[in-house]
Amino acid sequence: MTHDHSYVEDFAPGANVLPPRAWLDDDSAKLPLTGDWNFRLSPSVADAPDDLKDPDTSGWGTIAVPGHWQLSGYGAPAYTNVVYPFPLEPPFVPTDNPTGDYVRTVTIPADWAGARVVLRFEGVDSRFAVHVNGELVGWSAGSRLPSEFDLTDLVAPGKEARIAVRVHQWSVGSYVEDQDMWWLSGIFREVNLLALKPSAPTDVFVHASYADGTGTLKVDADVAGTVVVPELDLEFATGDEVTAAVEPWSAESPRLYDGVVRTEGGDVRLRIGFRTVAIADGVLTVNGNRVLFNGVNRHEFHPDRGRALTEQDMLDDVLLMKQAGINAVRTSHYPPHPHFLSLCDEYGLYVIDECDLETHGFGYEPEPPKLPNPVMDPRFRDDLVERIRRTVHRDKNHASIIIWSLGNECGMGENLKAMYDVAKEIDPSRPVHYERDTEAEFVDIYSRMYTDPAGCAEIGADPELYRNLPFILCEYGHAMGNGPGGLLDYREVFDKYPRCQGGFIWEWIDHGLRTTIDGREVYAYGGDFGETIHDGNFVCDGLLFPDRTPSPGMLEYIKVIEPLRIVADGNGAVSITNRYEVLDTSHLRFTVRVEAEGEVVGDGGLPVPVIAPGETVSVEFPPALVKLRDAGRPETWLTVTAELAEATSWAEAGHRVAWGQIRLDEPAAAEPVTGSAPTDVTAGVDGISFGDVRNARLDVWRAPIDNDANPGVANAWRQEGLHRVQHRIVSQGERDGAWEVVARTAPPQLQWGLVSTWRWTAVDGGVVLDLSVVPDGLFPEVLPRLGITFELPKVEQVEWFGTGPNEAYVDTREAAAVGRYSATVAELQTPYVRPQENGHRIDTRWAALTASTGTLRVEAVGTLFGLTVRDWTTHDLETASHTADLTPGDTTYVTLDIAQTGVGTAACGPKLPDRDKLKTAPASLSLRFTTA
Repeated sequence: MTHDHSYVEDFAPGANVLPPRAWLDDDSAKLPLTGDWNFRLSPSVADAPDDLKDPDTSGWGTIAVPGHWQLSGYGAPAYTNVVYPFPLEPPFVPTDNPTGDYVRTVTIPADWAGARVVLRFEGVDSRFAVHVNGELVGWSAGSRLPSEFDLTDLVAPGKEARIAVRVHQWSVGSYVEDQDMWWLSGIFREVNLLALKPSAPTDVFVHASYADGTGTLKVDADVAGTVVVPELDLEFATGDEVTAAVEPWSAESPRLYDGVVRTEGGDVRLRIGFRTVAIADGVLTVNGNRVLFNGVNRHEFHPDRGRALTEQDMLDDVLLMKQAGINAVRTSHYPPHPHFLSLCDEYGLYVIDECDLETHGFGYEPEPPKLPNPVMDPRFRDDLVERIRRTVHRDKNHASIIIWSLGNECGMGENLKAMYDVAKEIDPSRPVHYERDTEAEFVDIYSRMYTDPAGCAEIGADPELYRNLPFILCEYGHAMGNGPGGLLDYREVFDKYPRCQGGFIWEWIDHGLRTTIDGREVYAYGGDFGETIHDGNFVCDGLLFPDRTPSPGMLEYIKVIEPLRIVADGNGAVSITNRYEVLDTSHLRFTVRVEAEGEVVGDGGLPVPVIAPGETVSVEFPPALVKLRDAGRPETWLTVTAELAEATSWAEAGHRVAWGQIRLDEPAAAEPVTGSAPTDVTAGVDGISFGDVRNARLDVWRAPIDNDANPGVANAWRQEGLHRVQHRIVSQGERDGAWEVVARTAPPQLQWGLVSTWRWTAVDGGVVLDLSVVPDGLFPEVLPRLGITFELPKVEQVEWFGTGPNEAYVDTREAAAVGRYSATVAELQTPYVRPQENGHRIDTRWAALTASTGTLRVEAVGTLFGLTVRDWTTHDLETASHTADLTPGDTTYVTLDIAQTGVGTAACGPKLPDRDKLKTAPASLSLRFTTA
């Protein structure tokens, strides 16, 4: 008999799949089917043999479940963001449809007699059919949703059962699963055999609300029983409603109560969080408190396992979020593994739980001759409605989930309205989100992506807009490559307008898959596996690098969203504002440190009264530290740090929660430099040289960052010739006691240039450079950078006084603290998955670069400079595809910037504001070079 594979292109959500229910911690016996399965991959459905009844799999390979076959030696990953990698003609999919067969034989436990035997899949991509002992059981769709099948009549306790699962890479479901991620197939979440006793509950719905110190609790169950909450001294029947004095659950204070539903057939254990989500006067509240979402969009990802995460991977994510001050997660763009939601309950994270739905490749509106978007196509209606039904039922008992989301980037259509109605019918206690409801026709929250701060402020200021619904940015701050910049601008809007309730950075982690190219380990992105249709490194746009190391963008976000604001109050004291939602500051201790030119000259505790949420206090500096202000010291900074007084579930005691710096001394005016013309400064065809400094020349180019490349900024710069300027010595000689070199830097063919005057003056131990730059001709409006680059013998160590320890640019400097730092040249680099401009330290006062030949010290004379030190050229950086392509040589390249254009977030977001652009204009820089 030939297999009927028509289900692959069937619009229905499945066949013989059991009704959706909650994910439960119950007494049902469970036989995990994780581990190795026999596996065979066929290149197409037509090539998949009709032998699933045949017990002989001797010629097959093996594969680990959970896992993806493309990451297990079968086929290759492929990445697209928007476009589908197959023709748009639903319900049809390519004939070349890779099909994987999984087979495993298990023995049904003898003591399962009398129980209903259910086979549960937590996630299979994309569509699959189940065969047991050669008989077709059913099939299911919805890759990131659970599916259950009743095997009771097909298996016998004490006997073996042969389970065969046929999985197809493409199906009609793929048309509604066009999420921005790798296309990866297979059984990627757990599979379990369950023994469900007829007298045991299989579905439970916990309703736990809170108001004014009182919790209201009702637990519905499909089998009647008794609910017991020992800590609250509660015992009552399922279906009844009771009240008790409770502590509420919130992201900041995730109070959970252990409960149990007891029945004759077994127990169901509960983690109960009492909280009420409400919308009033345009503001979303939890337990009456306004929520500000300092959130992230989280794909499930691991560089080796793809979406097949372990519980440790999930815990790692939650701990990193909590330590960062992140309080919310949007599960982009599908329901996550349910264990992750349990962790959010326990550790405290607000969750927008999103349905497994995206149709981005169709566009947002039907434009003939385009096909209608699936959300407008009645053929997809039943599947889409069932997807939200399955999402809500599986996850309804998680206190952390405060918003349901219908999906992502699907345009608008009647199917979405039907999904909204179902979500509200099942669970009216939570609001529903959908960003592409651009006029807020039926959603409970108004949402946008990548609106600039000014646009957010416009919405916040006008309650007449969009039904005065709460406003969030479900995506903003696109964290691709070097960035995101300008996050503080958003925070200021969120703080000013109560209706603007924050947002979710896109996204949590770079999706770089660890692989080997040309013998070197790299993190791969689109195109690295031979895809002909792909979206390059757009898959690497996270706050974390693939190995979960925080990027500089992550550190910037941590600073911007920190729960305390610590600044000078203008009256010689420090102002501390508590920006927590519900917590006061009693769990924190405050320390203060004073540094003179980076050297600690005083430190100690700072007595701070307990600050209530939303309140501000001014705290006087300790008298002993105040004296340091008048001690005639060099540049002096006071740093106040708030840290955990005691360990929590997510961090050790002493973990830094917030910090602020205040300058104590008054900046002194630069003294005029006097001396004579040096004798060892020479100007040649490649630049100016003296001592170990070689080929110093004006530099206007940076290796384009993703935020330069994607919106076409870098192409415009190239059209202006900025990437290939040439240098001409106009004149040189002694003038007014200095050696003066005049040069013109200009691109070929074009009629503009930069005329630079380099005045070198000999001083004790070195030289002072006074550089002035004047634009000439039809010059470009904006420069990538303006500074000088020179070469040194290989530098081994760099010490500097300025901002650090990590890179900082004009619009990513909130996390940069003034201090004295030291690093190797390798440590100064930021390993973005696609190499680009990185490692800049803005506002450097001085730097000491140590090589085997000695130490060169560069010191700002008045105006500060930006410092970048690399073991490769900008051209090397620009032409590399992966970090492993960059290999250090015997020369170190140093760039000292007058200024550099900001990094922004324009790879997928608003344009860089004029404020952060380096406008072409006369500029100057003075530096002292000394050697030791």
